[in-house]
Amino acid sequence: MGTKSLTTRGIEGRFFARLRQAKAANFVSQLAWLNTNTDQETETYRWLGQSPAMREWIGRRQAKGFNDFEYIIKNKKYEATLEIDLADIERDKTGQIMVRVNEMARRAAVHPWKLIADLIFKGSSTVCYDGQFFFDTDHSEGKSGTQSNDIAVDISALPASQHGSVTAPSTEEMSLVILQAISQMIGFRDDQGEPMSEDAREFLVVGPTSLNPQMLASVTKPSLSGGETNALVASGYKVNVLATPRLAPVTAPWTDEIAVFRTDADMKPFILQEEKPLSLKSKGAGSEHEFDEDKWQFGIDVRRNAGYGLWQYGVLATMI
Repeated sequence: MGTKSLTTRGIEGRFFARLRQAKAANFVSQLAWLNTNTDQETETYRWLGQSPAMREWIGRRQAKGFNDFEYIIKNKKYEATLEIDLADIERDKTGQIMVRVNEMARRAAVHPWKLIADLIFKGSSTVCYDGQFFFDTDHSEGKSGTQSNDIAVDISALPASQHGSVTAPSTEEMSLVILQAISQMIGFRDDQGEPMSEDAREFLVVGPTSLNPQMLASVTKPSLSGGETNALVASGYKVNVLATPRLAPVTAPWTDEIAVFRTDADMKPFILQEEKPLSLKSKGAGSEHEFDEDKWQFGIDVRRNAGYGLWQYGVLATMI
């Protein structure tokens, strides 16, 4: 492959084709509400509480006001720039440059997930709209009562034959943990005292890669080791699994916890706002950069950020 087949336009076309392909497999939309109407440095989200529940009409109408919370997300600018020596372009007969272009597109596609994963990882120490940590034990607003979306699940209660450990649980133990997280979420009430997720049927389990075998087995195996029915599979819930190394950095990795999120509601547990869509700029064939440096450059940039949405649609479960 030489310069006659490897062109600036060809590289740009390959980048966007690979970006579209990567986005098609992206799961961020399950977890994050996308706001593309942002047009300023910061966006303020006014969480007004829930609409009133239906009541018997006795006397006159009873109008309900809203709780008034504010949550601010500041847009940030992100970029990545690929520089290629013209000599490498002329000598590239094995397609290595296009491999790098594909990789650049893949990294651009997963960037929103990187932002969301960071929020999940820091959820026990970062506040959301109600002033509490996103994962916390004492959320409360209006008539909700005190509610916890940061729970501990005792897996030692299962029979000895079904025991693993908190860092390597059995399928039975993982199924128990996921079901308890879902049950906790279904019990949450809004500021009017009404259930928020009694109609929830679809969930996403997010955990570290070390727990991937157990998470997958718990949502796919109809029968457990003793022959009994897997209650999680038989529940009728649609439960998907996402294992990610982003929850296991070098410092303080997740080893005995998972997070379960509701994915079938209009609002989501996270917000992804995008002020300026991703764009690609190039200094390719015939450019001053090529003349001065004998190189081509391809740069992408975007203005976006992510923040917390409804904590009621996420539960952190730690095995004990």
